[in-house]
Amino acid sequence: MAKKKPAIKMQTYGIYSHWDAKSKDLPQVKEFTTDIPAEIDIEFGFVINVKNARGKKAFYCIDHPNVHNKAGEPCEAFTGEVHITNNDWSFYLGDTIWAPIDDKCGPWRMTLELDGTIIADKTFNVFSGEPNTVTKQRFAYL
Repeated sequence: MAKKKPAIKMQTYGIYSHWDAKSKDLPQVKEFTTDIPAEIDIEFGFVINVKNARGKKAFYCIDHPNVHNKAGEPCEAFTGEVHITNNDWSFYLGDTIWAPIDDKCGPWRMTLELDGTIIADKTFNVFSGEPNTVTKQRFAYL
């Protein structure tokens, strides 16, 4: 009998409540958006649900703008792997803004890969000041 193909769904994305990495609970979405204000401790990312992939490994990457370490050197993208522990698996991939915020502004691309294929891909625009979006320009009264 052939194995079922994994079913993948991005459930939410945007700004989230504070997330405790030690907790089993996922953060709650506060606002669906890809425009993220550069504020200290703001939590942003996405939640994905994967069915029928138990036992596999998913690889994540958070490719950020020119973020620097304490020594002032540019940091590499944040990468890692997670094990899919059950057949109805939900996962939060996200990050937060920390001081100084100047080097955190720009596009943050978050991807999740399974079996060599990107299954989730979202780019967030971290900005300082007012967002420069078509919606804000078209509907300035909002």
